[in-house]
Amino acid sequence: MSPTIINLIVQVIAGALAGTALGNTLKNLSAGPLGNIIIGAVGGGIGGQILQALIPALQATAATPDIGSIVGQAVGGGAAGAILTAIVGAIKNNMGK
Repeated sequence: MSPTIINLIVQVIAGALAGTALGNTLKNLSAGPLGNIIIGAVGGGIGGQILQALIPALQATAATPDIGSIVGQAVGGGAAGAILTAIVGAIKNNMGK
C-alpha cells in the first residue's frame, strides 16, 4: 500500500475520532452524531494533507514503523478534524436561532 494512502487513512480516522469527541464534549458545537464523524473525517483528511505539505516534519510516512511519524499524522488529522467540526457545528447551531 502506498505511504500516502496510509497517511491519509490515519488522518481520516483521527479526524473522525476527534470530531466525535468534540461533538460529545461540546454540545453547542455538535453537528449530530453522524455529522460529527463525517465532518471530522473530511477535516482530518484535508487538513492533515495541508499540514503535511506545510510542515516538513510531518512528511515522514506513517508506513514506517516509526511511532513518531504515526503520532504526527494522527495529531495533524485529529486537530484539523476537530477544528472543522467545531466550525460547522457552530454555524449549524447558530443558523437555527
